[in-house]
Amino acid sequence: MTDGQPDDGASPAAAVGLEPRELGAYFVLTEAVSLLQHQVEQQLRAEGGISYVQFELLARLADTSGPLTMTELADGVVYSRSGLTYQAGLLEEAGLIARGPSPDDERATLVTITGTGLALVGRVLPGHVQVVRQMLFDPLTGDDVGHLGEIMTRVRDHMRAKPPRSAAPRKRRTGPAATAAPQD
Repeated sequence: MTDGQPDDGASPAAAVGLEPRELGAYFVLTEAVSLLQHQVEQQLRAEGGISYVQFELLARLADTSGPLTMTELADGVVYSRSGLTYQAGLLEEAGLIARGPSPDDERATLVTITGTGLALVGRVLPGHVQVVRQMLFDPLTGDDVGHLGEIMTRVRDHMRAKPPRSAAPRKRRTGPAATAAPQD
């Protein structure tokens, strides 16, 4: 019994098997990431009319020396196939990317950034850098940045050791929605 309450193992730490220190670190990390992404999203919408995911796709394409397949793009930004297809459609409609068949693999679709897309990245990047610097790097020392980079690289590499999301088998739908006749 703690603070007059019975110890039934129902605390968040007991439920997930994390030590209080681990749980605290997890919550601090997720809160910091959420706060940073919110500010970045606000800046990107205000200066470029794009979402964080759209910026991430454009920035990845701008940073490559040639086209990427949709699968490479999905794996790189950790996004679902259907979500990427939707976002790519919006970006293509806006003239920011172009999609086309791969000459080497008939199943693959290649994606390239257009000049308009490159110009948009160039326009929003200074504000993006400013937000990231203010929110993330200003309170850190040089040593802190090095340690953060080392730690997060180790965590990311551990997470990426599993097959990419695009390699996961598609789940089959079950239930009424899967068997309903399509609506026109």
